[in-house]
Amino acid sequence: MGHVEIWVLTMCVIFQSGYGFYLPGSYPHKYVVGDPLSVKVNSLTSIDTEMPFSYYSLPFCKPKEGVKDSAENLGELLMGDRIENSPYKFKMYVNESEIFLCQSKKVSADDFKLLKKRIDEMYQVNLILDNLPAIRYTKKEGFMLRWTGYPVGVKVQNVYYLFNHLKFKVLIHKYEETSVARVMGTGDAVEVMPTVTKEGSDMPGHMVVGFEVVPCSVVHDGNLVNKLKMYEKYQSPIKCDPNAVSMPVKEGEPIVFTYEVAFEESDIKWPSRWDAYLKMEGSKVHWFSILNSLMVITFLAGIVLVIFLRTVRRDLTRYEELDKESQAQMNEELSGWKLVVGDVFRAPSNPALLCILIGDGVQILGMAIVTILFAALGFMSPASRGTLITGMLFFYLILGIAAGYVAVRLWRTIGCGDHKGWISVAWKAACFFPGIAFLILTILNFLLWGSHSTGAIPFAVFVILLLLWFCISVPLTLVGGYFGAKAHHIEYPVRTNQIPREIPAQKYPSWLLVLGAGTLPFGTLFIELFFIMSSIWMGRVYYVFGFLFIVLILLVVVCAEVSLVLTYMHLCVEDWKWWWKSFFASGSVAIYIFLYSINYLIFDLKSLSGPVSATLYLGYSLFMVLAVMLATGTVGFLSSFWFVHYLFASVKLD
Repeated sequence: MGHVEIWVLTMCVIFQSGYGFYLPGSYPHKYVVGDPLSVKVNSLTSIDTEMPFSYYSLPFCKPKEGVKDSAENLGELLMGDRIENSPYKFKMYVNESEIFLCQSKKVSADDFKLLKKRIDEMYQVNLILDNLPAIRYTKKEGFMLRWTGYPVGVKVQNVYYLFNHLKFKVLIHKYEETSVARVMGTGDAVEVMPTVTKEGSDMPGHMVVGFEVVPCSVVHDGNLVNKLKMYEKYQSPIKCDPNAVSMPVKEGEPIVFTYEVAFEESDIKWPSRWDAYLKMEGSKVHWFSILNSLMVITFLAGIVLVIFLRTVRRDLTRYEELDKESQAQMNEELSGWKLVVGDVFRAPSNPALLCILIGDGVQILGMAIVTILFAALGFMSPASRGTLITGMLFFYLILGIAAGYVAVRLWRTIGCGDHKGWISVAWKAACFFPGIAFLILTILNFLLWGSHSTGAIPFAVFVILLLLWFCISVPLTLVGGYFGAKAHHIEYPVRTNQIPREIPAQKYPSWLLVLGAGTLPFGTLFIELFFIMSSIWMGRVYYVFGFLFIVLILLVVVCAEVSLVLTYMHLCVEDWKWWWKSFFASGSVAIYIFLYSINYLIFDLKSLSGPVSATLYLGYSLFMVLAVMLATGTVGFLSSFWFVHYLFASVKLD
């Protein structure tokens, strides 16, 4: 066993040894009674427009010390999160009510228009306390519904009401020393290992394990407010009724903001404080999708086995039992795949492009497998925002080596060991997929910049991404290419004839088969795809990475099998042009995923408003589909290449 495996195993054991599942990068923060707690704000989000905006783009109260950005990682910036400080401040275990926050300036015509627009587009305010997003419970037909964040306001009978009073409930749990020694993780958690705490540790401390908010719309008395400073007590009691609204937004009138906070001891322990956000809804559906995939796989595996045992093995044994004369006679009446022996390894059209696609496909597939494996082990939890995207970028950059190596080695194999032009192949492999990705992202970014959304990637981050691409990814791909050029090329088991053999007329066009083949991998994918889409576009937390990892492995197996069966079918009807067909046989799953995402846009995101939002959605879908096509096509091609090589290596034909 390698060091890495042992390390991963120890990590797993350490995680599980606590009586909960600890998320790395997060550790309990102990607050003594009276300690200050401050709430942070994230971008305003809406599933109607998919465009996040800064919290302070609306006329809300600003903190006394000014608005400051919280430390963020690259992944958060790419996802459009902007976490800033807010004026909401609490003291640990001190219940307070009727706290005056501020009175806004008189609402200008522009602000009034903007508020109305944001309320119409159903924008949500997202608050965070101690890394927990605020949660809101609503009752509907006897069911409790959970939401993260609360709406900016509501529209009732053509009047717009703003939620200007917030009723917070903070759930806290007594701090337990024992649990701390077991926490181990990455990043911030390093400092937690010693159990000896600072002085004053005999003071009873508490941890925040829940954060709930009830928004209310309340009319305040202007005379009582005029002399009040921030955090002073509003003189008359405020009745907070979530079902009634009374504070209409009017042009030219100021808005008064107030809040109250109550603390409640809870049985929720620190490790399980994220459970409310991650309720395993529909785990049965995930199992169903896996069973469904397994059935497809078994069916295909059966076909593959039949091909290997019946045809290949039978033909070979019959062939080897005959004496020389009969062999010569049999050679004349050879059927199917043995006839194309002199053409099967003839170089495909556009060989360089094929090599580049395969190289990039290996890189994307490797990134997906490694990222999802790490996420399934709990390294990229929803508690540490943005780590998933950051991790994906990191693994993608590192795997540039694999892309260069595979692309150049394949290039040399097709060219029968010729070095010529390997640098250009490696260079193109380094620029092909990232180049297209940059093109799509830049166009979408201009759309977002135009509408002043925080989803737009800041210029500085753009520069960082370009630097990562040209200073890390490209050199690593060239290094991989160098190793690929040095490595021994794969030798073909049979010689290729000078003159290409004619392909007999087929009963039906072969591309129909190729396009139809994509339905099988899509069948293994589509249930999980629904959950992933909901998590990206509906703002739900996606965390069942264990399921996703199984689905990914099943997908790889199905793609390999589908492509292999199709390649064999083509060879049997004497069609020796299998290179590109094997790539698109499994790569065509991307077409179905794109059609599915259009279907999802029409039927599930009915409310997506405006051409900009739809363009964003389709742009991101296109980007995702391209990545999927490269990854699945690569699996199909490599399995077919291995199969053809194995097939012709095991038959003795002169």
